Amino acid sequence: MAVPAKNIPAPDLVPVRRALLSVFDKTGLIDFARALAAAGVELVSTGGTAKAITEAGMAVRDVSELTGFPEIMDGRVKTLHPSVHGALLGVRDDPEHALAMRKYGIEPIDLVVSNLYPFEEVRRSGADYASIVENIDIGGPAMIRASAKNHAYVAIVTDPGDYAAVLNALEMNIGSLSLDFRKKLAAKALARTATYDAAISGWFAEALEIEHPTWRAFGGRLAEVMRYGENPHQGAGFYVNGDRRPGVATARQLQGKQLSYNNINDTDAAFELAGEFDPNRSAAVAIIKHANPCGVAEGTSLKAAYAKAVACDPVSAFGGIVALNRTLDAEAAEEIVKTFTEVIIAPDATDEAAAIIAAKRNLRLLVTGGLPDPRTAGTTVKSVSGGLLVQGRDNAVVDDLNLKVVTKRAPTPAEMADLKFAFRVAKHVKSNAIVYAKDGATVGIGAGQMSRVDSSRIAARKAIDAAETAGMAEPLTKGSVVASDAFFPFADGLLSAIEAGATAVIQPGGSMRDDDVIAAADEHGVAMVFTGVRHFRH
Repeated sequence: MAVPAKNIPAPDLVPVRRALLSVFDKTGLIDFARALAAAGVELVSTGGTAKAITEAGMAVRDVSELTGFPEIMDGRVKTLHPSVHGALLGVRDDPEHALAMRKYGIEPIDLVVSNLYPFEEVRRSGADYASIVENIDIGGPAMIRASAKNHAYVAIVTDPGDYAAVLNALEMNIGSLSLDFRKKLAAKALARTATYDAAISGWFAEALEIEHPTWRAFGGRLAEVMRYGENPHQGAGFYVNGDRRPGVATARQLQGKQLSYNNINDTDAAFELAGEFDPNRSAAVAIIKHANPCGVAEGTSLKAAYAKAVACDPVSAFGGIVALNRTLDAEAAEEIVKTFTEVIIAPDATDEAAAIIAAKRNLRLLVTGGLPDPRTAGTTVKSVSGGLLVQGRDNAVVDDLNLKVVTKRAPTPAEMADLKFAFRVAKHVKSNAIVYAKDGATVGIGAGQMSRVDSSRIAARKAIDAAETAGMAEPLTKGSVVASDAFFPFADGLLSAIEAGATAVIQPGGSMRDDDVIAAADEHGVAMVFTGVRHFRH
């Protein structure tokens, strides 16, 4: 049964006469406290916050004066007291509450300023278990939630970025804060504690290796409001969760207009693919369009790799996202800007390259400081009606797999290198995925089809179109290898690839008709390798 409400109407304007300040992040604290004091607000504080205010020359009451009890247990217990929480939770227009406050000498608190121990930062720092636990804030969330619940009378501020707005509101309302303003502060505060708790519960599940906890929470902070979502009639926002994995969420944008929802989605897909290629081995470039690669290549330089990637599908490369696995240099920048491009993302960029990109005012250039590790574990989340689908990140890497030759003919060393390359790319192509590759470059990509045969044919058709554009006598699929993200359920998909010119195949295997598919490969002298791992991507 729900707790009944007394339906006492909340006042619109509540004067701010007493404020409790207890913050870990002291950004802007002194100026804010000084402005409150100048407005006649009594300051109450705790520990380090009180010390900082005192050292700045302001009068402040220690919270122990309210509670009649000192801070104990290394500061773990200081605000967890009826004199504090009664001051925050008391419904002042309720006669029973008012009587209890008078009886026990509880002085009302009108404004609470609190932010939390840096749990998220400490967790990311690689600190030990005990240090992470010690940075789980208890008193802060308790005060924040109490103040937010009683927003009818109390204003709660959790973000130093809101100090100016609070002072402005106090000035406009002659020392009071409106109910609408208090509601907005409360909503933000409760979202902050929810995000904080999500980080803590997520860490515990990870630390205890609980893959599927009974209750699962995810949180993030708004980085920016997008102009719109996938389509103009859809609202959208970009939230970051504090994960330091190099990528679009952690990148610095050196230039260009605001990223759109689709730009962020595509740029993330592009850079995750670029991260599959070790920069110490070769330069690599991935060109993405609508979350699918339309050209990927390795080369002796970024310029060479980009030229090979564009050649795979020059039509689709127009308006695409370009991801690089090495520092963008001037030579590559000059080549990239010849084709209209939406975003370039790389670990870094030389000054010369940045100057070349700067000539294209709207072209976004992002630098990340590193590459995402494709082997790192993590989670992906997708919303469905009434729930969330949560799974581990696909961190299988072809170099780590036990590849098994299942045909009479084994791949040549050159074919095997291209097979690994093609399977690495197929991991990042929407299913059903077919990838033709030759000499360290994609030469045909078929993505997102309901039939694997159709994906194979589309990839071959694109290769024919690219050959015609380049004036070549035959498509590059002749003499190529082919990768499939999942097994061939029938031999027809394989035969389509062979017809396009593939001489070797890499696929997971596991079909009821594997023997038929292997027999078809043997009949045509094609080498086939099983990976034992599939890469569905929806």
